[in-house]
Amino acid sequence: MDAQHLKTVLGAGLLSFPVTHFHEDGSVNHESYRRHVEWLSGYEAAALFAAGGTGEFFSLHPDEIPGVVASAKEAAGTTPIISGCGYGTELAVSIAKSVEKAGADGILLLPHYLMDAPQEGLYRHIRTVCQSIGIGVMVYNRDNSILHADTLKRLADKCPNLIGFKDGSGDIGLVRQITVTMGDRLTYLGGMPTAELFAEAYLAAGFTTYSSAVFNFVPGLAIDFYKALRAGETTRCEKILADFFYPFMAIRNRNKGYAVSAIKAGVRLQGFATGHVRPPLVDLTPEEDDMMAQLIQPYRK
Repeated sequence: MDAQHLKTVLGAGLLSFPVTHFHEDGSVNHESYRRHVEWLSGYEAAALFAAGGTGEFFSLHPDEIPGVVASAKEAAGTTPIISGCGYGTELAVSIAKSVEKAGADGILLLPHYLMDAPQEGLYRHIRTVCQSIGIGVMVYNRDNSILHADTLKRLADKCPNLIGFKDGSGDIGLVRQITVTMGDRLTYLGGMPTAELFAEAYLAAGFTTYSSAVFNFVPGLAIDFYKALRAGETTRCEKILADFFYPFMAIRNRNKGYAVSAIKAGVRLQGFATGHVRPPLVDLTPEEDDMMAQLIQPYRK
């Protein structure tokens, strides 16, 4: 897909990150993964992100990522597939090239590994990755990869295929400065954990969409909330937050890494053979699985 076309598509609807499915021995379960992606593609997601943060990108071997992308492309029909990408510059370039070859419509460039870096270093890193491929690139602003508005403008001037900015920092002042500075040059994506909890604030800051992790297992509810948000139906949004998202947040906050583990538990409870999360994450306890089962009971497929 042409990068500019992808930019338009990304800003037009809800986005999500399918979990990566594993066999009991820890290898990727492509068959179960394809069934899940096919199910999700029946709902109104503008694009799906394969091997992203919720898809345990950080636990995948780089050689596994193109296969995950290819399986997602096979199952997704006409839904665009964006691949996770990251680590240091050389490894990120290698991943970016491999997923472009596997059919990805774009990449989401996650923060580089471990070290804080100055703005000039971030500029060179992102520019190098962008210029190594022809597909669209979105940058993920979080943790040790916080971009300033002037750095992002320099990148946009040099990299025509830089089409999106996803924020997971929660710094509304910074992201508002970026949306004012960059205007419609980029598409803006909300990327906080359980993004629905922050969606109203990001909408006011100029973000038209966000990535919904819970779309993995309650896609109808996720779409319902997104449509109510965009229609300004505050009462409906508040009811969904109170009935589902705040109880889900309470489960998610019981342990580190549950922003992924709780999502995978929800998908498993919907009947998919997701397998366990890979270390260093841990699965929910049996008690917490029961809490998730009760929460999603009204939304079982």
